[in-house]
Amino acid sequence: MAQYGFYFDSDKCTGCKTCQVACKETYGLPTDTLWRKVPNYQGGSWKLDEATGIYEAQNVFGYFVSMACNHCAAPACVAVCPVAALEKNGETGIVSLDERLCIGCGSCETACPYSAPSLWEAKGIFTKCDMCSALVAEGDVPVCVSGCLMRALDFGELTELQGKYGTGDVEVEPLPADSTGPSLVLKPHRNAQKSGAGTGETVSLLEEI
Repeated sequence: MAQYGFYFDSDKCTGCKTCQVACKETYGLPTDTLWRKVPNYQGGSWKLDEATGIYEAQNVFGYFVSMACNHCAAPACVAVCPVAALEKNGETGIVSLDERLCIGCGSCETACPYSAPSLWEAKGIFTKCDMCSALVAEGDVPVCVSGCLMRALDFGELTELQGKYGTGDVEVEPLPADSTGPSLVLKPHRNAQKSGAGTGETVSLLEEI
């Protein structure tokens, strides 16, 4: 079985959210439904130098992480869905959600450590990234990847991405510790902090994510 995955270089990401916008426009998602999110993780403080009247940075840092469904090796969403609306494809490893079966219970969102499923309130169901499976079947790449201005995103078979970029590290703030085997090769930002040990916080407003 091939396992498709994403590559993300946090050092290249400027937080422009073109990847997110491309996804929302392509699939006609409402404002509060996000299949790809770009949280901004920041930390540090500013101290006033009384002699000069100038504020000086105290370990200030900040970076972005572009994140969609990670199509995990052991997807928690699939395991908990009471109506089998979620399925991991045996040939591509893509985790898809059948909207015709979804009852909107939210079990998938609760179970997913990355909160990838997103409520489509008007439809009363949860939806999620399917890695643009229709485009991938035609030999194309997901729209978030083609839309990335800084080429911080890439797509392909996971083993090929690892061969090209290395294994990376998915355990960086604001992401959780790895518990599901995400199909993601993440090159951490130079100032990235480890999951669970970070000193910063996610500062993105909901409308900015």
